Amino acid sequence: MPVNLKNVKILLFLMFTKHVETESYQNVSQDLPPQLQKTVDDVVAGKYLNAFLDILHFQSTNIWTTDTLNEIMAYFHSQNIVISYSSLQWSIRNYLESLLYHPRVLLSGFHSMDHRQFETAMKYLFEPKQGHLELGNIVLDLAGIREKVFQSPGGNRTLFLITLERCFLTLNSMECVDILSQVLRGSPMTYLQRHTVAYLPQDLQGDAFRNLTTVFKELYDRITASAQRALYDWMTQILQKSYNDSETENSTSWVSAENLGILGRYVVHLPLEDIRKIDSNEMRLFIGYDNATKQLDTVYDITPGHAQAFLERINASGFDMRNTSTLYRLGLLVCFYDDLEQMDATVARVLLHQMIKCNQLQGFQAGIQKLKSQLLDVAMENQTLNETLGLLSDAVVGLTSGQLDSLSPEAVHNAISTLNQVSGWAKSQLVILASKYLAYEKALSFHNISQMGALVTGITAEAFHSMNPKELSQVIRGALAQHASDLSPAQQQGILRKMVASSSVMTDIQGAFFKEVSLLDLWKEDGFNASLVKDKELKPSQALFLYELLSRKTPPSDLLSIGQLVKGVTCRQIESMSTVSFLNLFQVFEKNLHLLSPYQINCLAWKFWRISNISLPPYLFSVLPAEYLDSLVGPLCIPFVNSLGKVELDRLVVSEHKKTMILQKVQECLNGSLVDEYDIDLLGNLICHLPPALICDGISPETMMTALHQFRQCQQLNYEQKMEIKHRLIEIYGSPRNWTAETVQDSGPFVGLLPKAELNILAEKFPDIVIQMTSKMAGPIPPTEDLLLAQFRAVHNSLRASDQPPDCAGVPEPSLDEIVRLSEANAFWSAQELGCMSPETFAKTVELLGAVRGFRASQLTALKEKAKQVWGPLPSWKSYHVVSLGRIATVLNETEIRELDLSSADAVSALSQQTEWSPLQARSILQGFLEDSGQAMETLKSFELAGLGATLCTLSSTEIAAIKPLEFGAVVARIGSFPCSVSVLQEFKKKAESVFGDAASWTRAILQETGTIAAGLNEGELKALDKELMPYFQPAAIKCIPAEMFKELSPEQIANLGPENAALVTESQRQWLSESQLQSLHLALDGARMDLHHAPLGESTAGPTYTSALSGSPFSHAFSFLGCWLMTLLAFCAAP
Repeated sequence: MPVNLKNVKILLFLMFTKHVETESYQNVSQDLPPQLQKTVDDVVAGKYLNAFLDILHFQSTNIWTTDTLNEIMAYFHSQNIVISYSSLQWSIRNYLESLLYHPRVLLSGFHSMDHRQFETAMKYLFEPKQGHLELGNIVLDLAGIREKVFQSPGGNRTLFLITLERCFLTLNSMECVDILSQVLRGSPMTYLQRHTVAYLPQDLQGDAFRNLTTVFKELYDRITASAQRALYDWMTQILQKSYNDSETENSTSWVSAENLGILGRYVVHLPLEDIRKIDSNEMRLFIGYDNATKQLDTVYDITPGHAQAFLERINASGFDMRNTSTLYRLGLLVCFYDDLEQMDATVARVLLHQMIKCNQLQGFQAGIQKLKSQLLDVAMENQTLNETLGLLSDAVVGLTSGQLDSLSPEAVHNAISTLNQVSGWAKSQLVILASKYLAYEKALSFHNISQMGALVTGITAEAFHSMNPKELSQVIRGALAQHASDLSPAQQQGILRKMVASSSVMTDIQGAFFKEVSLLDLWKEDGFNASLVKDKELKPSQALFLYELLSRKTPPSDLLSIGQLVKGVTCRQIESMSTVSFLNLFQVFEKNLHLLSPYQINCLAWKFWRISNISLPPYLFSVLPAEYLDSLVGPLCIPFVNSLGKVELDRLVVSEHKKTMILQKVQECLNGSLVDEYDIDLLGNLICHLPPALICDGISPETMMTALHQFRQCQQLNYEQKMEIKHRLIEIYGSPRNWTAETVQDSGPFVGLLPKAELNILAEKFPDIVIQMTSKMAGPIPPTEDLLLAQFRAVHNSLRASDQPPDCAGVPEPSLDEIVRLSEANAFWSAQELGCMSPETFAKTVELLGAVRGFRASQLTALKEKAKQVWGPLPSWKSYHVVSLGRIATVLNETEIRELDLSSADAVSALSQQTEWSPLQARSILQGFLEDSGQAMETLKSFELAGLGATLCTLSSTEIAAIKPLEFGAVVARIGSFPCSVSVLQEFKKKAESVFGDAASWTRAILQETGTIAAGLNEGELKALDKELMPYFQPAAIKCIPAEMFKELSPEQIANLGPENAALVTESQRQWLSESQLQSLHLALDGARMDLHHAPLGESTAGPTYTSALSGSPFSHAFSFLGCWLMTLLAFCAAP
């Protein structure tokens, strides 16, 4: 456990050393106090944990002195017990390491404790106020011991289980609730499963019950749906028993005002009949509570049915449902308000104001939008939109672009205090409103931008570029800081160019904006110091330049304290660090491991190996050559798995072949199976890489339920893994036809893997849950086509009456309600059906439809024609129309593109962010912008180049040569992110030389900055590159190097590519390589380093050891420095 090498000494080692002079104990009584007698018996029996707890208990009622130790040693002598130092150290080491890495042993230890030992363990583990314990001249780091137990694999789970199993039977219930609360708040909620909830005490009462339910309410969102249901059942069982025991008169239901407050968010699980039986007096009392509104504001997963039942009971309890005070108390229930008959405009506006929080609900947004639209009509009765704009809350998001365009600038200005609080705007709406607001304000300033909220992202790049630089620097620190990621490349560059030209880059540009600053602009700066880099996000090229520059005057410890600068540390700089400096800084590297490249991590591993291979943090074995994995045997295995599970394997290893070998070692360490939840805890992130065969046969059904929760966190699973998970789902839960709502929710994205027939049943049975799932599945496991089709059919059937006649041309017309509910499943409308959409529906859903990834060209064409029908001829389209099209724009042919008004860099930027353009279309966009803006290549500003995006790949050599070097240098990193043709990259390379100088002199930072442009180096330039520069090509650039050029690299250059770049070498490039080059490529993939002397496996290279923050303890191949080393290994205590 955590070690303080300056202050603490291991207690058991002090007690038992082999250099014992027997004579010194001859006059000491051989009779020990009963507590110490038990202690030494436990030591002899190898029960070191029990002995440790006995000593802790002994000192709580006795004074620990040196005589105490003498008495113990005299007792051993009198009993002829021979305890050698070496045998004791080995047994203690094995035992305590079992506790650290084998939580089942720890659980067994807790089970074997007597009442007093268990009480002592709980006391010292869960009394955080007591950080240290003094035993005479010995100081124990109790805080460190707690932290180590909590951080060990399965440590939290063990404490959770033992608290449920023993605590409530042994200790005071309030103490146990406090202990359980600490464990739950600091642990993943996978521990709470239906079967573990069953261990909760069924007779908990009073404050202990209320306190524990408070914890469960706090953790609600982290608990699985089935566990939520189990906890609800546990709460209601106790509440109903209390109600039955009290024999309350004149009460028709156990659901009292007090019980509603205790249930909190769990009220969403109440059966509808129980809600309808709530006594009117109790409901009045509940709604009158100050906390009722706060509670109802958090029922994010309430369904329309439950909300309606509550609204009916509130109405029946004597509340005026049109009264403003009542409406304010309804919380999220207002999202389902349905009594609109004869409502006046004032009440409608109050409701709309309250409904601004409805976007927090988990689902049902289509119905909410429909209600807002209805209330909007009521709120605007007998008034114009200009007059009521500021009173409509976030219902204004439902207005079409045409309605917004009709607003006066004055109306937008007067309503800005409402508009700036609204979220969920479409990009085209932001463009219109920002334009209206600024038309009234006349000029951009810090003050008026500060009033705009999210509307700032609708300001044009040109407008930003025209701002006063001083005010602009204030804006990016304030109003723009939280919206930086929502700005287009053109907008970002418009801001930066103005600031770079008029102020200091280092002092005035902060946060995420800074990473857009070009390397060229950094070159021009002077007066650098490390403090100026703080709070800035850096890209690798900036970090390489800044670290190299600042390291001339500033020590590495100061530089690396600025986390982002670790991106700029080179392998040579790591190698040049002294042993002491490297070990002192290693924790900084570990803390920022997510910022390091695989090549940098490989360099760290080799540096550590050279210093001390006996204490190499276990996870770093994965980045060394695969043969080094063979040394991980016996007690070294589990620490390796634990350590590797705490990091992202994909960040360490990019070679699929090497990952396979690592996973084979992991399986070997786990004996080829996952026995229980403890193995899932131990695996950590490695669960995402489990081979399909192990998922199929190596996980028990009980363990699989916990594993499923972990699988849902995986960023990428292959097809075979998904199929095995599907089979295990059906094995565990049975036929999907019988699944409950909780089962569907807990299965999450894996539901989409089920057969079509089952999916159709689930979509019909739980349409709202399926809609909610598909809207959240754009990440690691996107919705399958079968799931989307099931969703489409369910929604279509539920909203369309069977006898409803076709709307146009004999086919149904997609409704607004359907389109909003379907989201990505809109891809199943036919082109004919989309063509039948009403103009009003299209106007309200165009951006949603433009974001559907599954549309085919025929469907997009139908939508394009609908756009022409609604908006008129192409030349009349405004910039916001172009912005709103999304993928629909990609079916505009070259002639249609030329008809658009493309004079705005922002409209072109919106088009260039689509990735499906043909070269002819892309060229038309570029040509259209030049013609409509009246510009030539030589007059383009950097923000306009940024807006043109990948259309720049269609430039001719003459056009590229015409770009001003200064403007090109400002956006070279963005241009270097495009996969242009080799001939274009070669021309861009020539232009880059006009900025950075001859390619022969390019540095690591320049190679990083130029990206794919570096693939335009000619044969001679590639051959002349220093091998140390090879890892600093961007991986995307490696792919772009023509195979006939790539073969000109020497074996030494290829061997130094680094793992990440080596993994991007294409098959066509490989085919041109010689045997020696292929061997070098294998070395690079494997993490080998030709320039380092490799110590033989198992041979110690140097003395110092190090405790890794990720591994918990170092591990060793040899046992020198046994006393001190063991203390470091086990991290229990340390010497003064």
